[in-house]
Amino acid sequence: MQQLRRNRRLRTNDAIRSLVREHTITPHDFLVPLFVIEGKNSKEEILSMPGYYRYSLDMISSEVKELWSLGLKSVLVFVKVPDDLKDNKGTEALNPEGLMQRAIKTIKEAVPEMLVMTDVALDPYSSYGHDGIVEDGYIVNDQTCKVLAEMSLSHAQAGADFVAPSDMMDGRILAIREVLEKENFKNTGIMSYSAKYASAFYGPFRDALDSAPGFGDKKTYQMDFANRDEAIKETIMDIEEGADIVMVKPGLCYLDVVRDISDVVDVPVAVYQVSGEYAMLKAAAEKGWLDHDAVMLEQIMAIKRAGAQIIASYFAKDVVKLLG
Repeated sequence: MQQLRRNRRLRTNDAIRSLVREHTITPHDFLVPLFVIEGKNSKEEILSMPGYYRYSLDMISSEVKELWSLGLKSVLVFVKVPDDLKDNKGTEALNPEGLMQRAIKTIKEAVPEMLVMTDVALDPYSSYGHDGIVEDGYIVNDQTCKVLAEMSLSHAQAGADFVAPSDMMDGRILAIREVLEKENFKNTGIMSYSAKYASAFYGPFRDALDSAPGFGDKKTYQMDFANRDEAIKETIMDIEEGADIVMVKPGLCYLDVVRDISDVVDVPVAVYQVSGEYAMLKAAAEKGWLDHDAVMLEQIMAIKRAGAQIIASYFAKDVVKLLG
């Protein structure tokens, strides 16, 4: 029998491969995480995240201008809070002159069109390093939600376009949405970390913000990594409570969850390619065991292929520079 169908015809050269490619990567796919610290003229490399930095406010201005020039138009802001400002109530998180609030204003002054999303959780502000208020060794839910809602309002008042609650408390999306609506911030969006797993891949991030839990772990509020169906339930609940964008975190080990969620929801799906994923590739490439750029692009494409419309990644600048 004569071979009539030859799939390899569509792989013959780069031109045809590019023409029929199902997915492409552009700068518009990325949300760039930014770490902000107090001080002046400070750009500190994070030891466990080679090539990634914490920036003081004066340095963050030039960084966001460079991002914008590369076509990267969205940032996700995190702050490293001094120890003497940490407590068990998230007091500093509500300070209108706090580091996060000043960072939002600084970014907006530098690049007014930049889309600014902000981390909403108590762990950077907590003397316990947990995402909520602690009572008798337990992270209490409802009291935490009230603080998260006030924190979100403070970010909106400072100029944030989206707030991004990463805490995994029950009901926090509704609490945040109701406060924003009541205070007439109807256009401030919510990107919910809807399926955030209790993962071992977060270590370098916790180094970056000095936010590791002071006792125990986060398994009583972050999801069990053995669970898949639970992620859909969590995500649908967040959408019903008012989430505009939903997120899966981490990335590569959870692409089945990304596909599951993207198949059933009608809002954009984001993925956070986390610090451990970044650090592993950097370490392997430094040893000469992997081709850094080739693996980086393959990983990003895998996340997009799984169904993500938004990718929060520490590789964002590297990728867009490579793509030219």
